Amino acid sequence: MDGPDLSNRTVLVTGSAKGVGRELLLATADCGAKTAVHYHTSSDAAQDVADAARERGAEAATAVQADVTDPDSVDELFSAIESELGTVDVLVNNVGDFAPTHWDDLEFETWKRVFATNVDGTYLCSKRALPAMRDEETEYARIVNVGYASSETGLVSPRNFPYFAAKASVLMFTRMLAADTQDDGITVNAISPYVVENSDVFPEELPRDRPASYEDLIQPLYFFLDPETDYVSGENVEVDGGWLPERV
Repeated sequence: MDGPDLSNRTVLVTGSAKGVGRELLLATADCGAKTAVHYHTSSDAAQDVADAARERGAEAATAVQADVTDPDSVDELFSAIESELGTVDVLVNNVGDFAPTHWDDLEFETWKRVFATNVDGTYLCSKRALPAMRDEETEYARIVNVGYASSETGLVSPRNFPYFAAKASVLMFTRMLAADTQDDGITVNAISPYVVENSDVFPEELPRDRPASYEDLIQPLYFFLDPETDYVSGENVEVDGGWLPERV
């Protein structure tokens, strides 16, 4: 899959030691970016991803630890990246805990963690990235947030409710931030999958008889990161195969 030229661009994908984050990060390495692999506890896996990124063409790669729900930790994350790779040109907010349990059975700490990782993490990382992105000398900057299919429509369920509510907030934040950065040469967009190939649980019926592949998510990522896609902002691409939750 051919992607945009990201040479001399620094890319940070949060939660990129495993899963979707790993594949999105490596997709930018394929485009020659300088890549920052973020992890919270998966140190060995993150180092492996950084090694793989270099092998796949990344100009440079580093693994950096942080808790994206903590402002000081986020500041240290960006400071470490800036010191080693330069200011962040592309931020992909991928971190977001998932709790597929009836809301009444959730521990309060789990409830708070789902909102914190999805909403607070997206807010804190975006806020820390923006000053450099807004600089008058910055010619290119992109923020891509990971949502969830149909959460814009008010999708709710007693099972996994905080995740749905948090992802709705992420998409509202995406739209707000796109409006707030429209004069700064920054685009802010979202990619919202339904079921992905690495999901832990699969429904009995899947759109098109399969989950979304990593490649299905990489395609809109490449579109949003293309330097020529500079007028598309505040958009959300649902990668769901045509799923209609109203039918569930």
